[in-house]
Amino acid sequence: MPESFYNTSLSLLTDLYQITMAYGYWKSGTAGKESVFNLYFRKHPFQGGFTVACGLSAVIDYLTAFSFADDDLHYLRTLTGTDGRPLFEPGFLDYLKNLRFSGDIDAVPEGTVVFPNEPLVRVRGPILQCQLLETPLLTLVNFQSLIATKAARMRLAAGSDTLLEFGLRRAQGIDGGLTASRAAYIGGCDATSNVLAGKLYGIPVRGTHAHSWVMSFADELESFRVYADVLPNNVTLLVDTYDTIQGVKNAIEAGKVLRSKGYQLSAIRLDSGDLAYLSIEARRLLDEAGFPETSIVGSNDLDEYLVTSLKHQGAKITIWGIGTKLVTAYDQPALGGVYKLAAIRNPSGAWEYKLKLSEQAIKISTPGLQQVRRFYDEHGFISDMIYNEETPPAGATTMIDPYDFTRQRHFSETTPYVDLLEPIFRKGQLVAGQPSIHAVRNRVQHQLAQLHPGIKRFTNPHAYPVGLEQQLHQLKTDLILQLRRQ
Repeated sequence: MPESFYNTSLSLLTDLYQITMAYGYWKSGTAGKESVFNLYFRKHPFQGGFTVACGLSAVIDYLTAFSFADDDLHYLRTLTGTDGRPLFEPGFLDYLKNLRFSGDIDAVPEGTVVFPNEPLVRVRGPILQCQLLETPLLTLVNFQSLIATKAARMRLAAGSDTLLEFGLRRAQGIDGGLTASRAAYIGGCDATSNVLAGKLYGIPVRGTHAHSWVMSFADELESFRVYADVLPNNVTLLVDTYDTIQGVKNAIEAGKVLRSKGYQLSAIRLDSGDLAYLSIEARRLLDEAGFPETSIVGSNDLDEYLVTSLKHQGAKITIWGIGTKLVTAYDQPALGGVYKLAAIRNPSGAWEYKLKLSEQAIKISTPGLQQVRRFYDEHGFISDMIYNEETPPAGATTMIDPYDFTRQRHFSETTPYVDLLEPIFRKGQLVAGQPSIHAVRNRVQHQLAQLHPGIKRFTNPHAYPVGLEQQLHQLKTDLILQLRRQ
């Protein structure tokens, strides 16, 4: 299935300062200077213990089609400075007309669990090109990673129950709805109500009727019977339009007629009220009437905390419809990913390492051509170590906490590991295959299974160990001291 929704140029999907900086590089003759940028985040969303990397497929689509269309350039010609004169010279716009991405991209595979300060995407190439990619790459990765993480938390709460994403009507626009549906499926949802997302991404689609269907008939029982007659192979009845318990009884009556025709009442849906109590009563009524196979769907502004609470209360819900609080990431509207320059190649061919200094330790960036090494054992993931590919660790190695140098971990040369960032583009050419959305979804669950349960707690999760390889830690320390002395 195609994963591209827009068929127009997206090169202006950026902030103006990216283009003005690109113009500055071009004007100063430094546009081709080789550079390295890292895309990462500083804190987990939802006060959680893990994040799911998502959005790489969109990054690949964007870079594959990256170019400035004639109407893009026409628009840029209309921009003026404070003196009323054109902002950009015609020569720069001619340069953009022929510009294509020619650099390297390395990234962690979609569906990988990741942690603060680890590069999700590493961009290497001419600095003008790398600069132009900052905003679009953050846009494509931040939101999808946020929603995939929220969905993964929902999946942990729901366990083996069916999890449905119902959020399109509350999403932030068309793109918000589509990308949220994709990311929610990757994070662990089983299906979506979003039909266009089903078409574009190959996600299973599920749905029932609204209260308006029931209200359009003389009585509830008639509405159920007609719906079951029209769609006998897709019958989930919404039972809380008037009186929920009576609605369950009416659904049972409609189910009996349906059964006489060789079909089954698939489910009933509860969308309001005390879902624990009502689901328990509904389960009793269904079982007593001979409908043990009929499932109960629960919805109504659910999130991972409410699902967990309802399960603790003994709710008989086995299908969860999650909408607003999933697709809007209701309790945290942004991931907060950043994109920082980490190295520039000087005229002699050597790398000059770069670092953003700050009064806040968490905002001090890390220099180098970063790679993430994930150590593991027979029980799962142990810890992640960020290192500089120009000075890779050899043999036994030591990892240092970037915020407390006294906290160190040592790994023998026999400790199993995998390096997370994989080649995606080389010299502007796509070199990686794209797994199906279903394979990415499976990867999420496999990754989560390798984490200690304490890391997956919703409240006060255990912190997964992430640190800097000792040489990189020393490089960062030296650069900080050098900059402090300036």
